[in-house]
Amino acid sequence: MNQFYKILWYAKPYTSFALGHIISNVFFALFGTLSFVALMPMLDVIFEKEKVIPDSKPVYEGITEIGHFAENSLAFYMNEFTGGDKSKALIFVIILIVITFLLKNIFGYLANYFMVFLRNGVIRDIRNEVYKKVLYLPLSYFSEKRKGDIIARVTGDVNDLQYSMLPVLELIVREPLTIIFTLTAMLIISTKLTLFVFVFIPIMGFIISKIGKSLKRKSDRVQKEQGLFLSTLEETLSGLRIIKGFNAEEKFNRHFNESTERYYNFSNKLLNRQNLASPISEFLGICMISIILWYGGNLIIGEGSNLFLDGSKFIVYIGLAYNILTPAKAISRGMVNVKKGGAAAERIQEILDSENPLKDTFSALEKEGFNSKIEFKNIWFKYKDEFVLKDFSLTIPKGKTVALVGQSGSGKSTIANLITRFYDVNKGQILIDGVDIRDLTSTSLRAQLGLVTQDAILFNESIKENLLLGNEMATDQDIIDALKIANAWEFVKDLPEGIETNIGDSGNKLSGGQKQRLSIARAVLKSPPIMVLDEATSALDTESERLVQVALENMMKNRTSIVIAHRLSTIQNADEIVVLNKGEIVEQGKHNELINKKGTYKKLVDMQSLEV
Repeated sequence: MNQFYKILWYAKPYTSFALGHIISNVFFALFGTLSFVALMPMLDVIFEKEKVIPDSKPVYEGITEIGHFAENSLAFYMNEFTGGDKSKALIFVIILIVITFLLKNIFGYLANYFMVFLRNGVIRDIRNEVYKKVLYLPLSYFSEKRKGDIIARVTGDVNDLQYSMLPVLELIVREPLTIIFTLTAMLIISTKLTLFVFVFIPIMGFIISKIGKSLKRKSDRVQKEQGLFLSTLEETLSGLRIIKGFNAEEKFNRHFNESTERYYNFSNKLLNRQNLASPISEFLGICMISIILWYGGNLIIGEGSNLFLDGSKFIVYIGLAYNILTPAKAISRGMVNVKKGGAAAERIQEILDSENPLKDTFSALEKEGFNSKIEFKNIWFKYKDEFVLKDFSLTIPKGKTVALVGQSGSGKSTIANLITRFYDVNKGQILIDGVDIRDLTSTSLRAQLGLVTQDAILFNESIKENLLLGNEMATDQDIIDALKIANAWEFVKDLPEGIETNIGDSGNKLSGGQKQRLSIARAVLKSPPIMVLDEATSALDTESERLVQVALENMMKNRTSIVIAHRLSTIQNADEIVVLNKGEIVEQGKHNELINKKGTYKKLVDMQSLEV
């Protein structure tokens, strides 16, 4: 139930709808009970039972006499209206029944009307909260999670809440009140007979709770398996070219089918257990009705029965007893759903409760502009067990271009991850203008940085929308100017809709070189003082590389640049080249100086057959 209370917390902004729902349900339950009680005078008229009509308007004498007061009041007003005419009395009672049922259904609709806004609002807020948390969690969190599992939590698990746990909000007021009002009416009609009902309600609750205990575990298995096959689907869509190229369709199809088969079996077990609640509660209810029929029948036909119950009261009593079954079944289903939804709520809460180790401190500073230098001071960093950077120190003055080179795994891209604070260092400091980046807000830090990665990450939007990520206030002319600097305008201007052209999922309507030039244009449009280029030209063909290299050189003028390079031809003009090997600096200097040293850098150049 803990998870249920956490979900209820999201209903706080919708207090007005909750109050409207509660008030409507109070009247729904009241008129639902009265609609049965109103049958009693009609049955009296039909059975021609003579009523003692009070000479004057009845006086309320306390809660213990409320039954007699209500009965005498109805008899008095009906006699006033009909003048003793049974035909008119029948019409009066029928009108009374119609009005009570009408009011019951009006308030039932209003309760559902308010619940629509409450339930959908809670679901929207939970989904938004989970998505926001996903955006702000560090990259390290997702390196250990399957994308499909995250998608399953944001979609499937939230939907499970909508159809399992949140409908219980409707039951919290309506069904208990219906039972309370009904039992009150039954007590007024026959206290003795009602004692039998109180014996059966706890028995029903106990049996239903036994059924619900295993549902949470079974539901958790279903949701985990859903995350698994969604992950397979996501990986299939992302890697379809490789799957087809290696004739691996059957292998992936087999994995997907195995997962959906497990999901099928888990779902069957879960739903069959869930479906057991309703027939069991109905059967127990019929058992209760049967005992009422037996015991109540004896009260009517037994000696002195007129002191206890008459025929019309007994029929209404049976109707009221049956009226308890519907809310009792709803409550039992609701408790089962709470157990089922608990697993979904836990999986959602796991994301919401995840700590972000990169969260800004309370006293974090807003960084405005870049004035002097970037310093890496004795940096140690590891992703898991082994350090990928060891005692790394480097100073980059403002306006200088520093290139980081080395073999794969030497720690080059890690520098880009650390300066952008996608990860935090284990030991040491990264300083910008003498301030540790951990003491800056992430937003203001990244505002100083332009990032171009090896993989051109673009979105299923127009070229314009993709570039506006760099600067939302940019005009169309600003976008065109940025495209020209990145040597991208030459192909963009020939597209059917120019900068408004949609580039497809991950930019798949464009070539690799075109995508990379767009990502460079995006960084140009942002116009930050510090540029971080993580192997920005490694995915390009020779012609595109030449075009982009010119663009990069233009872009880096008057900017501080950290260039992580695979192709050494792109960094010959760097102010300083830093050669890394296994996380440590082994050489440092300008291109010609390093060539003359005939060390690690010279070997890397020779391996790429670079002409010097």
